[in-house]
Amino acid sequence: MKLKELVSFIITPLIIVGILFFWDLDPNNRAITHAFCITLLMAVWWITEAVPLAVTSLLPVALFPLFGVLDSKTVSSAYFNDVIFLFMGGFLVALAMEKWNLHQRIALKILSMTGVKPANILAGFMVASFFLSMWISNTATAMMMLPIAMSIIKQLDEIMNGGKASRFSIGLLLGIAYSASTGGMATLVGTPPNLSFVRIFEIYFPNAESITFSQWLIFALPVSLIISFAIWLILYYSFRPRKSEWIQIPRNIFSSQMKSMGRFSYEEKWVLSIFSILAFLWIFRVDLVFGNFLVPGWSRFFPQSSYINDGTIAILMSIVLFIIPSKRATREKLLDWHTAGKLPWQILLLFGGGFALATGLKESGLSLWFGERLTHVATLHPMLIILIISLFITFLTELTSNTATTEMILPILAGLSITSGIHPLFLMVPATLSASMAFMMPVATPPNAIVFGSGRITVGQMARTGFIINIIGAIIITLMMYFYGNMMFGIN
Repeated sequence: MKLKELVSFIITPLIIVGILFFWDLDPNNRAITHAFCITLLMAVWWITEAVPLAVTSLLPVALFPLFGVLDSKTVSSAYFNDVIFLFMGGFLVALAMEKWNLHQRIALKILSMTGVKPANILAGFMVASFFLSMWISNTATAMMMLPIAMSIIKQLDEIMNGGKASRFSIGLLLGIAYSASTGGMATLVGTPPNLSFVRIFEIYFPNAESITFSQWLIFALPVSLIISFAIWLILYYSFRPRKSEWIQIPRNIFSSQMKSMGRFSYEEKWVLSIFSILAFLWIFRVDLVFGNFLVPGWSRFFPQSSYINDGTIAILMSIVLFIIPSKRATREKLLDWHTAGKLPWQILLLFGGGFALATGLKESGLSLWFGERLTHVATLHPMLIILIISLFITFLTELTSNTATTEMILPILAGLSITSGIHPLFLMVPATLSASMAFMMPVATPPNAIVFGSGRITVGQMARTGFIINIIGAIIITLMMYFYGNMMFGIN
């Protein structure tokens, strides 16, 4: 039996049995102990991945009703909500972009504009990866960018004699992986932890204003851009080729690749139009306030504007893709159900399991129980609190799923906020952003694993570079949340 199976199926269940029979967290509320045991089991299974993450996410459906934490109807309803539809709609549009190769055209267009100097090539790949991962999954972004990068690296190897491009290729590949992660931080649909945060915040603070797509973008985009610029500096000065080694590559290398794709197809034009409309509707749905200047949101022109959310728009525009016909094949649409079947259903279940867990922790009182035992944290300086949270989440996600980590930690931070009087966004936003900051290990995130699979990067090279970026990223998140976040979210 493997170690992870021993821990997951024997040691952890024995500990849980011991807790149930010999240790009561709160004698006045048995549900707290039961919720703690279920949470412990889910945490261990999520960390070890002894069973698929999606299977672990189904545990609340079976265990919460059996142990009296939540009724079956309440648990089941947590698995399908507006945040799930936001993810579904955004991912369907992304699948349409991939189906017609629009994402590759966008990437090559960006690269053709940056130039062919080492610094520019690195910046071009990072900008392309960053922009694409704002809208499509970081896994798809890395998978699409890797072949383009490898073709450039191969040409560099040939013209620089004897593989002297290997040093620069490390920085190029790491730039793709890291930008695919930081780009996802910028939008709510860019990475699953962002959507988990929105829903968990709504569960714990139903009377607070929901975090909108535009509000998150205005705050998170500058944060992710600053982190990406820091990454570019680190990678360039760590892996730049020596002047004596560098030989100028053809200036039109990217534009020629783009020309080989041919002219914009009918389908690409339609998908690009729908994608642009979707982004516009997301950003300008609610009023945008810049000091004394207000940009009115379009939803206010509907009789029940509060009924409309970002998920409404995502599903509406994805439905349009199933209606508009393609010119390439008879009866084929811009998006078909075969392509839609590529939706990552395991992520949807992971979302649902996290939302159910958050609801169970709230209703049982376990999150408040945790919060009461962490109230001494409130005595620390606010900036130090954010830094501790950022560093803890950053290094924890090197070993665990970032979505699972977010969904385990955010309910505890919400409880800490309630018991300590600290504004919840002050704790939850840095934790959410930090969940996308795993840069050290190949297994930490799919983009890391994808570029590691190229065979041109060692674990040591990724770990050394990633460790520095993890620290710098946590510091940037801390400073931006403390100074900019206060203003953006109205935090006292």
